[in-house]
Amino acid sequence: MKLILTAPVPKLGEPGDIVVVKDGYGRNYLLPHRLAIRWTRGAETQIGQIKRARDAKEIKTREQAEEVRGQLEDFKVQIPVQAGDTGRLFGAVTPADIVLAVKRAGGPALDKRSIEIDKPIKTIGTHSVGVKLHEAVKGHVAVETVAK
Repeated sequence: MKLILTAPVPKLGEPGDIVVVKDGYGRNYLLPHRLAIRWTRGAETQIGQIKRARDAKEIKTREQAEEVRGQLEDFKVQIPVQAGDTGRLFGAVTPADIVLAVKRAGGPALDKRSIEIDKPIKTIGTHSVGVKLHEAVKGHVAVETVAK
């Protein structure tokens, strides 16, 4: 099956790449999770748009990644959450919540897939969250959860 990737897939490719995969993998995983679209001549024209969007968001060099890591190390982001009397959250903080909080605080634009949470954030307090900026560069951002 010939597909066009719309999101990064480990060990397969980046958005905009045309890949050939087994029918079951494409039909049962890539297409339902919206990681790819079927290849057609019309869809091939969308590759340029996908690649331009990827280039706009992507950190291209290690130096850029080091610069963004320096910005993140100084950040302490507060996320207001609903919590019980004991300090446990009603749910968990997601990578999308962290990206939104960094953006609102005036930080660099991040991709939610680059956020690496070791264990779910389910308590009030300060937590350190990893951010994969480049293959060789990983930063950390301090996330403080506060009760609403």
